[in-house]
Amino acid sequence: MHEGRRGVIAWGTYLPFRRLDRSEIAKVIGRGGGRGTRTVASFDEDPTTMAVEAARRALATTPAVPDVVMFGSVTPAYADRTNATALHAALRLPVTSLALDVGQSPRSVMASMLLATCGQGTSMITSGDIRFGLAASAEEANGGDAGAAIIVGEDTPETPVVAEIVGTASRTAEFIDRWRSPGEAHSKVWDEKFSGATYTPLAQAALADALVAAGIEADNIAAAAVSAPTARMAKIIGAKLGVSRIVDDFAASVGQCGAAQPGLLLAHLLEQSSPGDHVALVSAADGADAMIFRVTDAASTRNRAPTVQTQSEQGAPVPYARFLTWRGTLTVDPPRRPEPQRVSSTAAARSTEWKFGLIASLDDETGAVHMPPLRVSADGERTDAMSGQPMADIGATIATFTVDRVAYSPSPPIVFAVVDFDGGGRLPVELCDCDEDEVRIGARVEMTFRRLHAIDGIPNYFWKARLARG
Repeated sequence: MHEGRRGVIAWGTYLPFRRLDRSEIAKVIGRGGGRGTRTVASFDEDPTTMAVEAARRALATTPAVPDVVMFGSVTPAYADRTNATALHAALRLPVTSLALDVGQSPRSVMASMLLATCGQGTSMITSGDIRFGLAASAEEANGGDAGAAIIVGEDTPETPVVAEIVGTASRTAEFIDRWRSPGEAHSKVWDEKFSGATYTPLAQAALADALVAAGIEADNIAAAAVSAPTARMAKIIGAKLGVSRIVDDFAASVGQCGAAQPGLLLAHLLEQSSPGDHVALVSAADGADAMIFRVTDAASTRNRAPTVQTQSEQGAPVPYARFLTWRGTLTVDPPRRPEPQRVSSTAAARSTEWKFGLIASLDDETGAVHMPPLRVSADGERTDAMSGQPMADIGATIATFTVDRVAYSPSPPIVFAVVDFDGGGRLPVELCDCDEDEVRIGARVEMTFRRLHAIDGIPNYFWKARLARG
């Protein structure tokens, strides 16, 4: 252990299950698209749910408890309200942990990591973004949806630093390369050649200063990751940095993920590194930021969550027409059932632990698990003789299921299942990220935080189950 050493303790990433083949766009619209795929958040996912999934994976690899949770997104679910409080509740963090949003720009997450570098305690920087544009636009084809979480803290025996931060530097410049007015759905972009020519010297200067701060030369960098507004821009910047190896930015399979891009690429960079390596993260957004890390021996013993590379190679296709309906570009006739009612703030506040944390009740005498939680025992003999039982990280098995084609859903049909949790507890729950012909009795599932629906601007968050795939 090194006194006062700060760095990355853990990380987690999340790529949605669905993929859009870019060639499908031109088949429908007559132009646009391209080659490769992009990740697509399902209709029941948003930046908050993807950040939760990434953070769950990060926290599963370390006993660290964040003192601060920061959330950044270009497309947050809420304005005029803190989005990070939903993450705080879903992750079952202590009430003393500060939860805050860090802005609505691609640079917000990188700024949070830089602030965490010079701070105290343990900070978890989370991000999630859904990227889309007008039909057949480059923004639509080349964007990608993702979530990322980076935990930064001090080196201790219980929470060893796996990537020490040894140098940072930044450059800020005022110029317009992309923008969106408040209330607008789609971003606008300026000429890419101008943006690339402006960002490149800023990135070179930021990396040069970070190398000086770290006390090393560019030749000592084993690998670097470049986060930029477009894949072409990232390639141009990477070629000018003087670093021998630039890791894949997954432009061909995932896309450009907005505020989640720096965290996603930092995770991939560390997953490709070995103890003793010096690696660099360079981000171009409203200026340029560079961070130099030294990978420690603790990296070799880290309990690794699914890597970015593994996730990028998985997934299932989604038709372009369904993608358009999920994004609200194409409106289709809904099922002939009433839409859900708006969430009651009062009722939601009374059931926060269950609704966000999926905390059931455990009968202290019999060990029975009740879902939803109860105050009175099954035999009616005891009241409030229950303990909280977190269920979100416990696996379950499908006991029975049905396919409902008439119930309201933004993407019918709905697959409902009754699942039995390992160690006790039974819950009727909606399945997600699956086709109906994949579901069978006895299949294993895991819980995932999702958005049931959004009425009057209020997302109704709860938990669904997805098939456990390998």
